Amino acid sequence: MDTVPPDVRSRIMSSVRSTNTKPELVVRRLLHSLGYRFRLHRADLPGRPDISFSAKRKVIDVRGCFWHQHPDPRCSKATIPTSRRDWWASKLQTNIDRDNRNALALQEHGWTSLVLWECELTNHDQLRIRLEDFLGPPLVKPRNE
Repeated sequence: MDTVPPDVRSRIMSSVRSTNTKPELVVRRLLHSLGYRFRLHRADLPGRPDISFSAKRKVIDVRGCFWHQHPDPRCSKATIPTSRRDWWASKLQTNIDRDNRNALALQEHGWTSLVLWECELTNHDQLRIRLEDFLGPPLVKPRNE
C-alpha cells in the first residue's frame, strides 16, 4: 500500500527528470574536466542519448538503476515496488525494451554505445578509467595540464 496520498505521489512522480539528472551531471563534469567535448541529447540519434561524441561516433547513456532496471543482481536500486507490482513490472519492461531497440538502432547507424549505471558512478577513479578506455584521448587538452 502506498504511504502517501495520490496527489502527493503524482507530484513526486512528475518531478522525476529525464535530462540533466544528478548521475548525468557527474559524468558530464568528469568528461569536461578530462578535456572531452560533447553534445547533449541529440534528437537526430535514436533514443536521444545523454552524451554524444560526433567525431568519434560514440555515445554514452547514463541510466537510473530503478527506471531502467539495472540487471546486476548486486544493485539494490533495481527493485520493483511491492504495491501495484504488475503495473510497475510492465512499465519498467517497456523502458528496457525501448533501451534495447535504441541501442540496436544506434549500432546499425555505426555508433558505439557505453551504458553507465547510476550505482557505478561513486568510484570516480574507476569511472575515469572506463571513460578514457571507451573514448580514447580527448581532442582538447584539459586545463589543469
